[in-house]
Amino acid sequence: MDTDHIGIVVLKIEDGIQQWKDVFGYEQDTEVVLNTRQKVKVVFMKKSGSMPVKLISPADETSPIYTFARRGGGLHHLCFKCDDMTDEIDGLLGKGLRLLVEPQPGEAFDNEDVAFLYAKNGLNIELIDTDKRAGKL
Repeated sequence: MDTDHIGIVVLKIEDGIQQWKDVFGYEQDTEVVLNTRQKVKVVFMKKSGSMPVKLISPADETSPIYTFARRGGGLHHLCFKCDDMTDEIDGLLGKGLRLLVEPQPGEAFDNEDVAFLYAKNGLNIELIDTDKRAGKL
């Protein structure tokens, strides 16, 4: 597995984009994409020599991250790219991680599958097996 990106929750996606531009020197890499399954808006940010960042904001008050975002947001997950998602999930489950979201189409990844697992210490792990990004600028 290789680290693909970090996911950061922000209350308003536009404010998050501006902060990452102004404060950290990132630029927007994709359009804002609505993920209807997770009820979130996402956008990828990039900076030469740095890890990509996926900003995530609640689409509405029913989003599972709404309360977290209202409290200030922050680190949501680390994403790892793997060669075979099923094998990787099996291996991680064998190491004590818990499956939160079974593989399902991820709208931010042109509907390629994504999965989420939970590790100790409050760490959410996202797994992907694609290089695709929806709305690439």
